[in-house]
Amino acid sequence: MGSAVSPYVDLARDDWARLSASTPLPLTAEDVRRLRGIGEPIDLNEVDVVYRPLSRLLDLYIGATHGLHGATAAFLGETSERTPFVIGIAGSVAVGKSTTARLLRELIARWPATPKVELVTTDGFLFPNDELTRRGLMGRKGFPESYDRRALLRFVAQVKAGVGEVRAPVYDHTTYDIVPGEQVVVRQPDVLIVEGLNVLQPARTTGRSNVAVSDYFDFSIYVDARTADIRRWYVERFLSLRSTAFAQPGAYFGRYVGLSDDEATGVAGQIWDDINAPNLVQNISPTRARATLVLCKDADHRITGVRLRKL
Repeated sequence: MGSAVSPYVDLARDDWARLSASTPLPLTAEDVRRLRGIGEPIDLNEVDVVYRPLSRLLDLYIGATHGLHGATAAFLGETSERTPFVIGIAGSVAVGKSTTARLLRELIARWPATPKVELVTTDGFLFPNDELTRRGLMGRKGFPESYDRRALLRFVAQVKAGVGEVRAPVYDHTTYDIVPGEQVVVRQPDVLIVEGLNVLQPARTTGRSNVAVSDYFDFSIYVDARTADIRRWYVERFLSLRSTAFAQPGAYFGRYVGLSDDEATGVAGQIWDDINAPNLVQNISPTRARATLVLCKDADHRITGVRLRKL
């Protein structure tokens, strides 16, 4: 029997790293320290080996997509207006997708053809805590039903359509809630990065709309790792946050500041097992196969391989 046919090209770390030889690295070590998340030991070498070739690949995709758009407009006899290139980044809580999104925003913005890059996280489209409580969903925060999916879909559709100003709600991780009256304004970017747990979810089979947010993506990335490693990273991050975000005035998780290491480890593990693990298994990891590219992480956050969907 022959081997299974895969829609992906699998590249080991060293093979992927060789693709960066002709690509400039515009970031410094200080840039990387500023952009990485809590508990992520990413350094300039990792950016050089992994994210430099990825930013170049994205630059090629962006250029090719704009060229195809122009050719199609010419064929139809229409005026060609450049539309934003939309990138979706998905993955589990604590897997490092936010750092990936921030690094790519900085790298892509330094390419001459894409100076204006915006990053929006789907956290802003979570229902406010009062609404989640009313719906009985506080224990399922981060699950697909905890988001205002219509608002998120409308936002991405308007940005993709070239609307002059599109606004998104703002989420505060300290208060663990939407910030009333605060918005982020997106003004016709060259590239929009949308980062979130469930951005690669397919369209729902019920309801009036059969369109998903991912239908507007030109490229998508899934940050992947073994579940046991992600759980450990989540617990380690929880322990670190006791002396930072949890200690801020008004912090939702302020009650955990005084816990011992053993107590905090137990609480974090319980939160993971009750909420984050089921969400990962039921909703997030099944969308991995929908991604254009998968970044495969080892136990130390190091990217060990890249899977790129064949064209």
